[in-house]
Amino acid sequence: MRTILITGPGGSGRTTVAAATALTAAKGGTRTLVLSADRTDTLGAALGARTGAAPVSVAPNLTAWRPDAATGFRDDLAAFQERAASALELLGASRLDPEEVTPLPGAEELALLRALRDAALAEAHELLVVDLPATPQALALLSLPEELRRYLRRLLPPERQAARALRPVLGRLAGVPMPAEWLYETATRWDVELAAVAAVVADKETVVRLVAEPGPGGADAVRAAGLALALRGLRPDLLIANRVLPETEAAAGSWLAGPVAQQRKAVEEWEEAYDVRHVAHLGRDPRGADDLAALAVPVVNGTASTVEWPVTDGPAEDGGSRVFVWHIPLPGAVRDDLDLIRRGDELVLTAGQFRRIVPLPSALRRCTVDGAALRDGELRIRFAPDPDLWPRTR
Repeated sequence: MRTILITGPGGSGRTTVAAATALTAAKGGTRTLVLSADRTDTLGAALGARTGAAPVSVAPNLTAWRPDAATGFRDDLAAFQERAASALELLGASRLDPEEVTPLPGAEELALLRALRDAALAEAHELLVVDLPATPQALALLSLPEELRRYLRRLLPPERQAARALRPVLGRLAGVPMPAEWLYETATRWDVELAAVAAVVADKETVVRLVAEPGPGGADAVRAAGLALALRGLRPDLLIANRVLPETEAAAGSWLAGPVAQQRKAVEEWEEAYDVRHVAHLGRDPRGADDLAALAVPVVNGTASTVEWPVTDGPAEDGGSRVFVWHIPLPGAVRDDLDLIRRGDELVLTAGQFRRIVPLPSALRRCTVDGAALRDGELRIRFAPDPDLWPRTR
């Protein structure tokens, strides 16, 4: 199943573009599901049909779904309280009734991730179009499975599960309850579920698509989004320039001349780095199938969004022993805003306001960092083999 993840700055029209993309695909005969995490039914308003917690058919070959974060959150909390009853009693904590529970911030995003996983595993559709939140929240959402899996492995390492038989004995010796079996079973289940979501994002059939309104604000947002996506090893397959004003009506002296000049400048900048598609301004908010069809939004571009971070090796610049170079594309990065920290077998990489902790490729784990440079939008980190760890050659 092919997946299109659509995001962009707040107010850029990404939900409308997601609805138009899904409707166009469905009209072409592709069984399509469109997902949205929006609390309000913006998706339904664009499609001209109500959407909600249950998937609903809104057109031939097209299903729309807005997962209900509240129900899922209450069910998860109730299950947790039931399994952790002994620990809660030990702490003197009182249980929460489902009726008094409201979703915490971020519950909508978690519900969307779960729906994304379920839709991918069900394989009931040929195309999945996901209306992600605004770009900053979307980027945090895309990184969540990887980060949570990392936290789980640190808090409950798999190797510790080998000592399950000793926990009752250790508990009596320590005088305090030890982690119960259900805790490790839950951690394992979460790890599997998060891995399934991460696999969808990393799949070669998944693309990330940016939507932005051309102008100064949109240009700044696209630069930041491009860098943040690159840090995740992703690149947009398309950049949708949305609500493009007609240049033919922007005669000299017209009030449209200024906005059209701004949008032209932004689009020219974008076209240097992205495959840009124009979506015209209809002069009104698109509502219903006819308006969405008039937008002429493209469906599939065929370009994968994942970007490789290759490792090359060769002789050192000073003619010494060979070095390895890790090539990390970071378009738009500024050298003064970059920071690198080697921590064990991980690299903490910071680019401006964005940060990612990535595991080192196996060959680089036996090396020491020998320097780094930013050239032509690519970060090149040099590694020298550690004599104490690298196999000796005869």
